Amino acid sequence: MTNDGSVRPGRAAAARGAVPELVAGVRRRLEGRDLALIAAGLTFYAGIAVVPLLVLAFGLTARLTSPRRVSELGDRLAELLPAELGAPDAVMRLVEAGIGLGLLSGLLALLPMTFYGEGLRRALLRFSGRREGMTGWRGRLAALPVLVVAPVLLYPLLLTVPVMADLARDGGALATVGRVAVGFYGVLAALTLPLAWGFRVVGAGRVRWSALAIGAAFTAACLSGFLQGFVLFLALPLDLGAPFGGLTVVGGVVAVGLWLFLLHLVVLVGWLLTQSLDDLLARRSAAAPGGAHPGGARPGGVRPLR
Repeated sequence: MTNDGSVRPGRAAAARGAVPELVAGVRRRLEGRDLALIAAGLTFYAGIAVVPLLVLAFGLTARLTSPRRVSELGDRLAELLPAELGAPDAVMRLVEAGIGLGLLSGLLALLPMTFYGEGLRRALLRFSGRREGMTGWRGRLAALPVLVVAPVLLYPLLLTVPVMADLARDGGALATVGRVAVGFYGVLAALTLPLAWGFRVVGAGRVRWSALAIGAAFTAACLSGFLQGFVLFLALPLDLGAPFGGLTVVGGVVAVGLWLFLLHLVVLVGWLLTQSLDDLLARRSAAAPGGAHPGGARPGGVRPLR
């Protein structure tokens, strides 16, 4: 029987040995593909969808709870964000638009919101050998169910805002670490399920459940870290209009677009790592005693979901 002292080094060595294989799998999938260009295309779709998506999410959350409660939490969120680049005002306008969203306006917002599903499906299909018809409509329809769970994911995240605001008011190193940790894990929990849905359903990625769970959680953690960096960026005393002839609005739009681009680079790399992990699990399963070689391999190394 193996004791704990030998099990842990063995698992650590296996984890270290898996890293080069995962990186090699990502590099193999990037051959002949321009990652930056694909991320830029996905960012274009996100630019159309992000505001309607947030407005709908706030609106549905207000109806699940109450407009007054969402307004209070939105005000606390605005207080928590740095004021240098106008982020608090932008958040308050989004919350107000969501609370005041009517039925007709909500239905109209669905059209631009679902553009993100189309963009994600088109982007992820670029890393596989699959071809399909009506890609845009498939992606848009697959993105709609995310709205159903949006209030369930957004409201708990909003509930962390007063905690972070209180920690920010207290000040000190421990309070700052606590605030960052609450924000990080709150966003991580809110993003994991939508990312898994995006990879598996919207993007039609055929990977094992284990690879999907690990890949979605890892990507969500990376995105949460990048969003913490975005909040830090908002606190910098920058003149965003300086490179654009003093047009601050243009500089702000470009800055947000750049951050969206970086976030989608993370999403795409996360998907490639998920595919690479699926391949690694398949090889180790086949190499295990009594393991059978998995059938139905697809171009790009993507195998059927198990």
